[in-house]
Order: sequence, then structure tokens, then C-alpha cells
Amino acid sequence: MRRGVRVGVDVGTVRIGVARTDPEGIISIPVETLQRADDGSELDRLVDIINEFSAIEVVVGLPRHLKGTEGISAKGARRYARRICQRVPEVRVCMVDERLSSNQAHERLRMSGLSERDHRPVIDQVAAQIILETALEHERMSGRPPGTTIDMEH
Repeated sequence: MRRGVRVGVDVGTVRIGVARTDPEGIISIPVETLQRADDGSELDRLVDIINEFSAIEVVVGLPRHLKGTEGISAKGARRYARRICQRVPEVRVCMVDERLSSNQAHERLRMSGLSERDHRPVIDQVAAQIILETALEHERMSGRPPGTTIDMEH
């Protein structure tokens, strides 16, 4: 396993969930929920988080349909990942399949005893945590960095 903090991003149309790993890349920790802004200014805060933790990688969830196809949400996530890549070109930005991460996040919060109505402020952070856990598990199993790398040309 590579050492270094990874930042996980769950891209939504209203909110962006952010999580990070510890410096060893072993566990994931919720960080913040960012409100999407029409001018994209929430990206400034995301870049601050990436820099604050000296992240070696940003893992963006790729929302696919259950059959594996991509829709409007996936296109939006890819666009957002490219924007991150443009802002922090020195950091690897990749996409990881996030099918069912929101369902898993709700289930995790229910199991923790949090009522459904209290999920909204943290659900996106927990989804970002799950995206990171998926990426870390892939890296542990394969020995390779997870997901598909995004660059300016894609």
C-alpha cells in the first residue's frame, strides 16, 4: 500500500460529501459536506482540504446504474473530477464505481442509531467514506492504485 492521505468525494447536485484517510491510507474519516454553489466556489474549499491534508490522491465516486451503464449523474461526476484535476494537477484524481454507496451510507447511519431525519447533514460524508473504503480495498487486493485516472484530456 502507498502511504499518504486520500480524499474521497461524493458528487451530488446539491451537496458534495468529503472524507479522507489517515496518513497510512488505512481508515477513512468524514470531513465535511459542501453545498454546491452556482459559481462552483465550493471547489475552493475542496482544494483547501486536499492541500491541508497534502493528499496524494482524490477518489471521486462514479455513480453507475445497477446494470453498469452511466447516466447524467455519472457525466456530472466526471465533469467535476476534471475540474478538480485542473485545480490540483499534481494530485492523482481517479474515479471509482460507487454503485449503492448511498444505500450503504443510509444503512450504516441507521445501524449507528441515527434517525432518518438526522441523516441529511452527514449522509454525503458517509458516502464519501464508503467510496474511499472501496478504493482502499481495491488497492490492497490488487496492489495497484484504484479506479480510472482522470486527466485534463478526458
